[in-house]
Amino acid sequence: MIGTKLIPVLLIISLIPPHHCQLSKGSDILNEVPLIDGHNDLPYNLYRVEHNRLKNFRFNSDLRQNRKWVNSKADTYTDLPRLRKGKVGGQFWVAFVECDSNYCDAVERTIDQIDVIKRLIKKYPKDLEYVTQSDQIMEAFNAGKIASMIEIEGGHSIDSRLSALRLFYELGVRCMTLTHNCNTPWADNNLVDSTPDSKKKGLTRWGQNVVKEMNRLGMIVDISHVSEGVMVDTLRISSAPVIFSHSSVFSIVGHTRNVKDHVLKMLKKNRGVIMINFAAPFVSSQNATIYDVVKHINYVKNLIGVDHIGIGADYDGVAVMPKGLEDVSKYPAIFDILAEGGKDWTAWTPEELKKLAGLNLIRIFREVEEVRDRMKNVDIIDDPIPYKDVMKENPDVKKCRLDVDHYKNAYYYYS
Repeated sequence: MIGTKLIPVLLIISLIPPHHCQLSKGSDILNEVPLIDGHNDLPYNLYRVEHNRLKNFRFNSDLRQNRKWVNSKADTYTDLPRLRKGKVGGQFWVAFVECDSNYCDAVERTIDQIDVIKRLIKKYPKDLEYVTQSDQIMEAFNAGKIASMIEIEGGHSIDSRLSALRLFYELGVRCMTLTHNCNTPWADNNLVDSTPDSKKKGLTRWGQNVVKEMNRLGMIVDISHVSEGVMVDTLRISSAPVIFSHSSVFSIVGHTRNVKDHVLKMLKKNRGVIMINFAAPFVSSQNATIYDVVKHINYVKNLIGVDHIGIGADYDGVAVMPKGLEDVSKYPAIFDILAEGGKDWTAWTPEELKKLAGLNLIRIFREVEEVRDRMKNVDIIDDPIPYKDVMKENPDVKKCRLDVDHYKNAYYYYS
């Protein structure tokens, strides 16, 4: 027999609608594991708006209220208040320089961007933690800080010099996109796929050396922005898992920046991850919504599994973001929607959401380091890029690369 004192309590519980009994949301998992975004272009906006001067830059304020930033018409999606609201726990900050620096001052300008990222992290030690190792991500997260990694966007930043690649690693770079929207002498970018009759070289023999040296160093290979041919070539020869740091699904939106199904299946065999880009034109159209991004995420999960998905929104790098994902404060909404389920997908479990948020990326980082450790006795690759490859891509390169003729006779072993 139920005691009379319990009857009122049971009566109250019985009157509560069932959906109110579940208080947790999908985004609650972001209190347990870090949300790691694979690509943010804020450093490029620091170059555009602040000329890389941080003295008067207030990252701990809402930049939408900053007249200088508003007047600059920069894509201002990122600042510390909004990162905190968005529960961001880890971020790859991008050292990007334009393609017009190719063959000229790309290396020097990339150093400038690495420097400004490091200075930004140092300026906000209570919020940002400089990270160069996989195990440091959780350490930063548990300390209440945003793990901050450095990525180079575009192989043109190394000026076809493996020496530059190695020294960038020593400067803290832990990921590099093989191309941006311009070819290098050793790899094609995605735009070559927009014209069926365009000449394609894929990843050249020397380009394979770049990937192998990245594997040896422990630098994550990023194949966003590259051509389909380079995607395939890289996935075939990389000893370590690779990522697409900010790409979406070609079967949904047939953009050359997106990834075809057969490549996604190769990515699964490689144990890699595609980090879904939010940019409106890549996920739907200028009128895209958060549900278009959810569609891309679920497509990848259904095709190759939850172990191969992450988030690489591309904030501050594109002009239009989907409704519901207008800035970095909006990430939690994705996890809430996925956890609720929909007519086209089953509700995601907390463990699945944790993998999407950051555990997949941490695994990639760790496995890249394991490959590095296994290759510790492998010789450094010191072959210079073939003279003919450089001259074929840009006959005017001598205007900037003054020593190019010095290597003219150094390539007999490539014949």
